[in-house]
Amino acid sequence: MPKLKTKSGAKKRFKITGSGKVVSAQAGKRHGMIKRTTKQIRNLRGTRVMFKTDGDNIKKYWMPNG
Repeated sequence: MPKLKTKSGAKKRFKITGSGKVVSAQAGKRHGMIKRTTKQIRNLRGTRVMFKTDGDNIKKYWMPNG
């Protein structure tokens, strides 16, 4: 059985915390900032912990070694 490889795209986008949760960047800050309020833009900074079910799927399919 060959070794399972982590998907390169997932490697750059997600990080697994010590307790096993998946952390990702906030969505919604790539373009169209002019129509968003300053408060929205400010709240979208940094990272967020994904919901458990979404995080489980990321770990299962794209980050098997993480």
